[in-house]
Amino acid sequence: MGIAALQSNLLISGRLSDAQVGPACRLRAQRAFARPVCKAAAAQQDPAMGFKMMRKGIKEASADTVLTPRFYTTDFDEMERLFNLELNPHIDMAEIEACLREFRTDYNQTHFVRNDSFKSAADNVTGETRKIFIEFLERSCTAEFSGFLLYKELGRRLKKTNPAVAEIFSLMSRDEARHAGFINKAMGDFNLALDLGFLTKNRKYTFFKPKFIFYATYLSEKIGYWRYISIYRHLQRNPDCQLYPMFEYFENWCQDENRHGDFFTAILKTQPAMINDWQSRQWSKFFCLSVYVTMYLNDHQRDAFYSSLGMNTTQFNQHVIIETNNTTARIFPEVPDCETPEFWAHMDRLVVLNQKLAKIGSSDSPAWMKNLQKIPIFQQFAGELSALYFGKSIRSGTFDAQQQAQLVY
Repeated sequence: MGIAALQSNLLISGRLSDAQVGPACRLRAQRAFARPVCKAAAAQQDPAMGFKMMRKGIKEASADTVLTPRFYTTDFDEMERLFNLELNPHIDMAEIEACLREFRTDYNQTHFVRNDSFKSAADNVTGETRKIFIEFLERSCTAEFSGFLLYKELGRRLKKTNPAVAEIFSLMSRDEARHAGFINKAMGDFNLALDLGFLTKNRKYTFFKPKFIFYATYLSEKIGYWRYISIYRHLQRNPDCQLYPMFEYFENWCQDENRHGDFFTAILKTQPAMINDWQSRQWSKFFCLSVYVTMYLNDHQRDAFYSSLGMNTTQFNQHVIIETNNTTARIFPEVPDCETPEFWAHMDRLVVLNQKLAKIGSSDSPAWMKNLQKIPIFQQFAGELSALYFGKSIRSGTFDAQQQAQLVY
């Protein structure tokens, strides 16, 4: 599943009018993402690029931090109860069964076929650009593999209580495994790979209740769609910045992410209590902000990667977040208002604070001094996050789900 970096020279959907969108945000969203010239690569370095290695050719996974992709687990017994048709005969399966027909079609069955251009393109990516591209591949592979593990287990656990939902989760795990394998083979072009079996056994798992799993995975899939399609469209207009042929696969690839997100939309419609009370409004906004802030900070930490593709990191992120938020507003009962200058001012200040934390962390000061120096920054960080959470929001949601809730209750 991927997580993180969200929605100009990239194609603007035009769903909002100028009257609905603040002029400053509209101007930002309509600017071209492309920089005039793609950043040149540095000199060739050692293939391992200073990464820690488990063994020859196998990269040690990056350490867990607040911003790294996570592996998720949930209360599978509660999941079984939620989808049990005997306990919940009111569940409308029509939209879910329509999703199942889509997944069975497997539009991308023959899409992820590599060619000879991959290895030669990887050999031409050198220096610091090579290092940051490997980091991008690792994060992407980890996120996709995380989705595979979660969806596979859900598919296994729900077979008896709801075969249709179980089959969809199994087919989504097929998609995620395909994505993770494709990316891991790409890492092989850079003479590295991840030991995914080792990751399965040794990665820390984050527990979320089913409701929160639905919020988080919906956002992850939809933001993944907007990231992939936006990068693809940018590179189609700027072929000189096509760093590596994997990006040419993003147009069809992102449709997998979109279908996954649509399935979670259908799930949420069958669980009206998750999207129609005051608690769900607060949690919806919280998860939106968590995903948006994480992507914004992650991507700005890796500005060199987007520069290597000829992109402006800030404009790309603003576009992805705005489009993801517009999409999410169709089902979530409340979303933050991302169309105000104040929203982006808080986000930009978080970037600056995060850079200060990184600078302290990389210094030679003793650990106790680093912790002391970080305290006022953490306080400011908390203040900016609070301002975002208590800032302007938009009441939203789907009419279908609200109507269903009235019928059920």
